[in-house]
Amino acid sequence: MTTAATLLAVEGESPIMPHAYELVVGGFAFLVVFLVVGKILTPRIQKTLAERTEAIEGGIKKAEDLQAEAKSTLEEYRTQLAEARQEASRLREEAREQGAQIKAELREEAQAEARRLIEAAHAQIEADRQQALAQLQSEIGRLSTELAGRIVGESLEDEARQRRIIDRFLDEIEARPEAVR
Repeated sequence: MTTAATLLAVEGESPIMPHAYELVVGGFAFLVVFLVVGKILTPRIQKTLAERTEAIEGGIKKAEDLQAEAKSTLEEYRTQLAEARQEASRLREEAREQGAQIKAELREEAQAEARRLIEAAHAQIEADRQQALAQLQSEIGRLSTELAGRIVGESLEDEARQRRIIDRFLDEIEARPEAVR
C-alpha cells in the first residue's frame, strides 16, 4: 500500500467516506442550492422558456397566416389574371367582329356607290345618246331638206313643209330594220 492509504487506515477512517461535518455542510449547501434553483431560478427559466415557446409558436402562426394570405392573394391574382385574359380575348373577338362588320358595311357602301355611279353613267349615256339622236335627226332633216330641194328644184324653206318632209323621212328610216340607232 501506499503511505497515504496506510496513514488513513491507521486512523480508522475510510478514504471514500467523508467526514460528518462535510456531510452536514454539503447537505445544507445542497438544500440551499436546491431551494434557490427550485424556488427562484426554475420558475424564471420556465417563464423564459414559455415566453420563447410562445414567441416561436406565435412566429410560426404568423408565418403560417402570412403564407395562407400569400396563397390567397396569389390565387386571387391568378383569378384576376385569368379574367383579364378572358376579357382581352373577348375584346379582341369583339374588335374582330366589328372590323368585319365595318368592312362589310364599307363594301356595301362601295357597291352602292358603284351602282349609283353606273346608273348615273347609264343615264348620262342615254341622255347623250338622245341628244346625239336629236342632233342627228336635226342634221338629217336639214340635209334631207337641202337634198330634196336640190332634187325637186324648188325651195323648201317653208317650215311647215320642211317639218312634214323631215317627219315622213324619219318615219321611213325608223320603219326599216337596218335603221341606224
